[in-house]
Amino acid sequence: QEERIPQWCIDRLFEIGVMGMTIPEEYGGLGLGVTSYNRVLERIGAACGSTSVVVSAHQSIGCKALMLFGTDEQKKEYLPKVAREYLSAFCLSEPNVGCDAGGQETTIELSEDGTHYIVNGEKKWSTSGALSGMFTVMGKQWIEHPKTGKKKQAVTAVIVTPDMEGVDIFQKNRSKCGIRGTWQARIRFTNVKVPVANRLHKEGKGLNVALTCLNYGRCTLSSGILGAAKKARDQATKWARTRYQFNRPLSDFDLVQEKIARMAAYTYAIDAMLYMMTGMLDRHDSDIMVETAAAKVFASEMGWQVIDDAMQIMGGEGYMTENELERAFRDARIYRIVEGANEVMWSFVFAYGGKQLAEQMLGVQTAMFYDTDENPFENIGRMVTNALNPAIMSRAIPLGLQLVLRIKPKKPVISGYHPDLRPFADRLAKLVRDHSHWFKLASMKNKEHIVTRQTIQARISDTAIHLFAMSAVLSKLSAQLRAGVRGTEFLRDQAAALHFFEMAELTINENIRALNKNADRSMREAAKAAIDHTDTLSDGKFYISERSPVSAGNGRATEQQHIKQFPGGSQLEMGDGRSTDAEVEVKPRA
Repeated sequence: QEERIPQWCIDRLFEIGVMGMTIPEEYGGLGLGVTSYNRVLERIGAACGSTSVVVSAHQSIGCKALMLFGTDEQKKEYLPKVAREYLSAFCLSEPNVGCDAGGQETTIELSEDGTHYIVNGEKKWSTSGALSGMFTVMGKQWIEHPKTGKKKQAVTAVIVTPDMEGVDIFQKNRSKCGIRGTWQARIRFTNVKVPVANRLHKEGKGLNVALTCLNYGRCTLSSGILGAAKKARDQATKWARTRYQFNRPLSDFDLVQEKIARMAAYTYAIDAMLYMMTGMLDRHDSDIMVETAAAKVFASEMGWQVIDDAMQIMGGEGYMTENELERAFRDARIYRIVEGANEVMWSFVFAYGGKQLAEQMLGVQTAMFYDTDENPFENIGRMVTNALNPAIMSRAIPLGLQLVLRIKPKKPVISGYHPDLRPFADRLAKLVRDHSHWFKLASMKNKEHIVTRQTIQARISDTAIHLFAMSAVLSKLSAQLRAGVRGTEFLRDQAAALHFFEMAELTINENIRALNKNADRSMREAAKAAIDHTDTLSDGKFYISERSPVSAGNGRATEQQHIKQFPGGSQLEMGDGRSTDAEVEVKPRA
């Protein structure tokens, strides 16, 4: 209701070490691994989405770049403070930069004497920015190639503190639907002089810094919604057992049982997938961008489904504030948007996950297919030469059998599972084989158009994500069986895991069918007609993006009289970056 987390609560989180869980002990933190850290965030997420986001934004992205890429001097100066004293903020998004992280408009320019950088620009959605004592800031810098002398723009990351001249937090927060306890600042940098010693990693490597941090952020978002989903599952199931209608508990009805089973299955699968992925991070796997993106999409989509099912089971009472579920419902919606909108993540999983296959297919096509830009003799000479190359033919023949004769490859070998789960391992192997086969056929059918046909990409990605989830579920259930786990909770988990297998298999088969039979053509026609009509309507009737390249300033003005305002001001006037309760009591503007 007050749209803030009280300062006493933030102070207490620092005191008990929650705000420094992942920071090494030598700098005053707890030195926890990624898995332990996410277990705590899951517990926090069960109670309060806002608090889990604040803790996550501080450690997973706010100061994560410092931990991963900072120099010894930088770590000694800042890590003890972010572990025990003040929050940190991640400054990546801008008014005109959302999912396109590489499109930074903030500039970072090296001074003529080479002693400092000059930062100019504006940042948006910086969680806890108005309460933080340290910012990780990304911006574009002109960098000269050491050999050619040519200059190009690339992203550089620097540490900025709120007491630097030219830093203006002109809006501390905006009133919003969910995670209302969190604050997202708007920050303007005007000729801010940042010492060269504050640069993180190398010049031009800031995008790598940002994407690496987002891997951790996607983990912790997933753990937050998992905690909320588990709590919603248990609350709704208890409600279904104790709420009677037509002289029967709700749990007696088939459609309610469907929701109870789905909630149990999805929470089990999210848990299995998330902690398989945190294990990868704990053992320092070199490239897990696809896995973190997949987990973020799966947890946010399925977590939302669980909480929505819980709301439906509780009915009108679920909608009431006093029963707490409505806050989890509002909080959960943001997870499908932040840390990379799911639409972007589907395309990323497709593009990055399928990169190796695409390169292989392109190589075979270049070597063996007819090229209209060459004359017949050149084509024949190239194809004959390559046909005699064993390395090329070892790839071309299996691919040709699939694309031309539609012969599927052998199923992959899956090992390490509990013997009782062999039928499920066999089904998973078949689905992996089918996914690979139909991915190739879809690529051949759509050719270069697949690069822009996101509906095709999403079906392929969604299948891959469900295969990852099925693998994680198989692994987790195998571990439970080997450990001899018993009791009603395990029986619930086992049934939930097997039910998830059934649902995931249905989803995958539907995705495969939709690669060939779908409503994409009529969808594009309907979208075009709707867009054409909307283009005839006056911009003045609608809210328009503040940085729209075609209609900025022409849209409908937002009504602010009834909305709590969070006006900003220079951090120089706000102390050391940590506000007191009195400082954050913000009255609505007249």
